Amino acid sequence: MIGLIARILAVASDYRGRLRAAFAAAFLKAVFAKAPMIIAFFLITGFMAGTVTGAGCLWAGLALLACLLAQCGLQYAADRLQSAAGFMVFADMRMRLGAHLRRLPMGFFTEGAIGRISSVLSTDMEFIEQNCMMVLADLMSYLFAGFVLAVCMFFFDLRLGAACLAVTVLVFAIGEMMKKNTLMHSDERQRASQKLTEAVLEFTQGIGIIKTCNILGEKSRELAESFEEACRKNIAFEMDYAPWARAVALSCGLGSVLMLAVSFWLFRAGEMSAAYFVGMMIFVYELFAPIKSFYGQVARLTVMNSCMDRIEAVFVEAELADEGRGAIPETADAPEIEFDDVRFAYGEREVLHGVSFRAERRTMTALVGPSGGGKSTIASLLPRLWDVKSGAIRLRGADIREVPLADLMAHVSMVFQRVYLFRDTVFNNIALGRPEATREEVEAAAKKARCHDFIMALPDGYDTVIGEGGATLSGGEAQRVSIARCILKDAPIVILDEATASIDADNERHIQEAIGELVRGKTLLVIAHRLHTIAAADQILVIEDGRIAESGTHAELMAKGGRYADMVKKRTASAGFVG
Repeated sequence: MIGLIARILAVASDYRGRLRAAFAAAFLKAVFAKAPMIIAFFLITGFMAGTVTGAGCLWAGLALLACLLAQCGLQYAADRLQSAAGFMVFADMRMRLGAHLRRLPMGFFTEGAIGRISSVLSTDMEFIEQNCMMVLADLMSYLFAGFVLAVCMFFFDLRLGAACLAVTVLVFAIGEMMKKNTLMHSDERQRASQKLTEAVLEFTQGIGIIKTCNILGEKSRELAESFEEACRKNIAFEMDYAPWARAVALSCGLGSVLMLAVSFWLFRAGEMSAAYFVGMMIFVYELFAPIKSFYGQVARLTVMNSCMDRIEAVFVEAELADEGRGAIPETADAPEIEFDDVRFAYGEREVLHGVSFRAERRTMTALVGPSGGGKSTIASLLPRLWDVKSGAIRLRGADIREVPLADLMAHVSMVFQRVYLFRDTVFNNIALGRPEATREEVEAAAKKARCHDFIMALPDGYDTVIGEGGATLSGGEAQRVSIARCILKDAPIVILDEATASIDADNERHIQEAIGELVRGKTLLVIAHRLHTIAAADQILVIEDGRIAESGTHAELMAKGGRYADMVKKRTASAGFVG
């Protein structure tokens, strides 16, 4: 149990001092909470000896009032110190988690980790923050109080001390078995909570498809089953915990009876005075209360332990190395982009096999080929969304692994078919490309992206808050906002997953004009779907099965009569490729 508390202190870092101060306040509160029993003991012995006076009773009353006020003040101090520290500790931890997630490879997010991350943020951290941090000082005060009372028993009589120690050891043994058993069920409880979070996310994100496919009832049943499973796990957790809690309570109760019986035996044997026997009658019912209260919190602490395991499991996910000290040269004889015998694997499955090509500055390289051939993977490796298995990717001669990630990302903009906009103002969504940009610069970028007019038609113009994911805009409008973001960023390299592949004709014209503004003077890496997009490319790479099957210009590849020529013949210029 002490180890569980130590885990919380370990993550407290800069706030450990506040928690230690809270422990001190809780300890003093525990002392003042027991002081009335000591005062009562002296009053009773005084009455029995006939030495109590009116003034003595008055002083005793004032002492009791002082103890009460001290308890109130110390409880307030402990609560302020530990609860505030808890919120600050996990505010910092959330910021560190965000920074950590930024440095993880994209593979982490594409392997079903969204529900896991949501569960860690919304369930695990919140549970510790709102439950365990508030009781830490009390838990420590229970330990202090239990120790003090046990020592007092040895001062009363060695036999009383031995009996007290034996009961404490018994309760400790039961409590540790309860902790071990509850830890196992805590893991199951939290896993059920994660599955429920994943089910809710899947249901809400796919609600459009669910409705159009008329499977709302089926998916609703699946969601209901997830709720029922979480409910069953929580009830099973409580049902398994209850017998152990009763065993601890029963042991403490029987221990109090044992202590009272030993005291009575000593009193009858003439080895304990009447005053001390009366004192034991006062103390005996509080003797094991601290350890009982301590193990009464075991359910919270074991769930906390499971939460900490899940939080730490995210933090130990391997980050992309970001130890680069080099810089991308401003001018160099080397090509703008160079893939040198690049191999890449998703887990154990290699999907790129020795890919090599060069793209000169301010040229366009088009990637074409069948779906699943490796085009998107090649495009994703350039900004280091993943790291290569072997080989190297260079920008102007600099290995991208030797360049700080922030510098690398400053050199690359990406425009994909699937656009994501945040629930924020239009202005802030565009300004993500360059947060320090002025309003005039944002509006200039929007005009180049052909979205200024429809933005001004919105209720609050650039200050209009748009729905999460751009839900309140049409697909073409959201695409143009994302292009405005890239225009504002003004990176020298643009990765373009042809943005007009599934856009209506009117929006396509606007987007083509916006892309024309975006790519002017840039080096382009285009995942091509339509023939007219790539006919003027400086080089075309036909990607099949993770390899470059053919490369050259449109005219060269058509003259060769190979795979590319076959693809062109199967598609008219208007239909384009399906990439």
